[in-house]
Amino acid sequence: MRAYKPKDNVQAKAYYTDRFYVAPQVPKTAVEEDEVFAADLEAIKANFEVKEAYIQVEQMVIYINAHDIYGVLELMRDELAYTQLSEMSAIDWLAKDDTFEIFYQMLSMTKRKRIRVKYFIKNGEAVDSVEKLFRSADWSEREMFDMFGIEANNHPFMKRILMPYDWEGHPLLKTYPLEGDEFAAWYEVDKIYGKEARDIIGPELRDTARVDRYDSERFARLGHEVPKGTKITGDEPAVTHSYQEEGGVFLIKKLDKESSVVIDDPQR
Repeated sequence: MRAYKPKDNVQAKAYYTDRFYVAPQVPKTAVEEDEVFAADLEAIKANFEVKEAYIQVEQMVIYINAHDIYGVLELMRDELAYTQLSEMSAIDWLAKDDTFEIFYQMLSMTKRKRIRVKYFIKNGEAVDSVEKLFRSADWSEREMFDMFGIEANNHPFMKRILMPYDWEGHPLLKTYPLEGDEFAAWYEVDKIYGKEARDIIGPELRDTARVDRYDSERFARLGHEVPKGTKITGDEPAVTHSYQEEGGVFLIKKLDKESSVVIDDPQR
């Protein structure tokens, strides 16, 4: 059992004592020690420049040029069987040399291997979107933009995905001011109405899964859908939902809201 630490006034304390601490690296080994990785590396080297490659924690890590990322991932998907982009994001090295380290975690289910593709960009530079290659990049690139401020060229919908649209700053930057949950809870109240309205309005209860039908892009208005571009008046009629097509599926009935019953007695 861990020793109990008092949590009084925990929000007033810094979350980290040293945000620029770099953890020690685990050992690296040569790529030649793994036959599959060695063959994959040769295939990539035949088409693109590889600046560095090694094996670490049973996966191969390669460093490439930033402008080659789309071609490298396309080659890995189509010819090397790395068909899944399971993760992508960035590492903040701005305090060290004003750069971001971008990484893409690739998985091959047939080979049971993982390769981590990396490159560096300067602060203020954008990356090339790989959303056309992997649908998972749609979310990841938007999250990277939201958390680090790194934009992806040719992304179809580059906007904040977790923070409010008018939020200032990017929370995963090491220089981000750590003002705690209380700052976040009162952000919009303080900004729009002022701190004197806190007792009247109350703290913000943010739900990241909430869909705002008056979203600035008008793309998600559940129950009151209109074509994109329609001028919103606030008086849009409700839309009746049907969750089953005519003809349906065997043993599944079409939902009829008029004849449905809400059961509120747990002892029925």
